[in-house]
Amino acid sequence: MVSGQILAEVPFPPTVGDIYPPALVDGAEWLTKFSLFIWLAAAIVIVFFLVAYRSPKIVPTKGQWVAESIYGFIREGVAKDVIGHHGLKFAPYLASLFCFILVGNVFSIVPFIQVSPMSHIAFPLVLALCTYFLYLYQGFKKHGFAGYLKHATVLPAPWFMQPLLLPIEALQTFILQPLTLALRLFANMFAGHMLLLVFTLGGFALLNAESLFIKPISAVSWFMTILLTFFELLIAALQAYVFTLLTANYLAGTLADEH
Repeated sequence: MVSGQILAEVPFPPTVGDIYPPALVDGAEWLTKFSLFIWLAAAIVIVFFLVAYRSPKIVPTKGQWVAESIYGFIREGVAKDVIGHHGLKFAPYLASLFCFILVGNVFSIVPFIQVSPMSHIAFPLVLALCTYFLYLYQGFKKHGFAGYLKHATVLPAPWFMQPLLLPIEALQTFILQPLTLALRLFANMFAGHMLLLVFTLGGFALLNAESLFIKPISAVSWFMTILLTFFELLIAALQAYVFTLLTANYLAGTLADEH
């Protein structure tokens, strides 16, 4: 049976290591499916905006309208609303971040790909570090080195509370913010992929069960896979938005005149 062959080829139940594909070329450990998908996501975003704006018109084409709508949504709804008038200069970065993460996340439901590169901790961590260094640079640029350290760690509280609050604020600003930013995106995409994998392979396992009463339950497992695929699409868009929104929020806190 075909299902029996699939189970023979794919370990069941799946483990964490099963979602990390091997190198595409022997000896080139850096060239994996994940790295290929990262380059593909970047290429899709770049080519889309280049094509959409190759000859802008007063009455926009469908592609131009979609590109302008995405950028306008991030520019007005995130950069301007969260950061304020200073946020307009960060709109290109925030829009690029949103589109790149969104495309990478959508790969999790694309046939023959069905995994998001964001489910590998390395890629969300790099994106979080980009945001981290950006808001640190902006903080030191605006407040100065000592001024930003004070701005980021000192709260308007009584002096006797400062020994308790200072390490907490320093830990949050310089360690927890970038760490949780990366982990939130990674954990959601990783968990979604594992759920799809479990229900898909679970359907084959139930179909190959010896009991005739258990075999029909495989249809339920595959039906759950379909439902989770639509849910994964919602999560893909939501996580891209949350990552972008939190980036804007951290920049707003850094650029604020008062803590």
